[in-house]
Amino acid sequence: MFYRRIIKRLSDLLLSVIVLGIIAIPMVIIGIIIKLTSKGPALFIQERFGRNSRPFKLYKFRSMTNHAPQLANSKFGDIKSYVTPFGMFIRKTSIDELPQLWNIIKGDMSFIGPRPLAKTDEKVLSLRKQNGADQVLPGISGLAQVNGRNNLSDEDKAAYDAKYAAHLSFRVDMLLTVETFVSVLKRDGVFKETLIDDKKAENGAVRNGKEL
Repeated sequence: MFYRRIIKRLSDLLLSVIVLGIIAIPMVIIGIIIKLTSKGPALFIQERFGRNSRPFKLYKFRSMTNHAPQLANSKFGDIKSYVTPFGMFIRKTSIDELPQLWNIIKGDMSFIGPRPLAKTDEKVLSLRKQNGADQVLPGISGLAQVNGRNNLSDEDKAAYDAKYAAHLSFRVDMLLTVETFVSVLKRDGVFKETLIDDKKAENGAVRNGKEL
């Protein structure tokens, strides 16, 4: 509880301020490139739902064309046709997520947690309310993200989010942080399976049947 309520927030705040200070100039350059290579704003701002299902404004670098419909990724027939050439690069490298450092500083998000969803993901949002997954801050990466991201069903996404909320700990966050970095470096669209075994929850996180 001490980690969940105090340490996690303090570490998020400290790390996000440090990282933002280091990459502020590169982020400005990225914003300029987006403006020069496609029509529309550099930032994509959208209402998402966070802890206790409360709405907040999420910030990302715009990776799609200005006329792209606002749909859940899984609802696009051919999402690549709406992604700009530079947008494809920042998506593959997860650079488009960097403006969310501001969301972390504001207290809307954490580095690790369930992904903040929009109204278009109403089914997952509803399932999160039922299983308690909306009781923690959403994150840039999380348990569902390292288990298949958009390839998961709505039910599986909500189930992973609930497991994370139930077993949130320093150990789990460190595991997910490492797996996220590895996946970003590999540019994987689908991440290695990471499971939390409910039967061994009292012993910490379990991955591929092995306790960590």
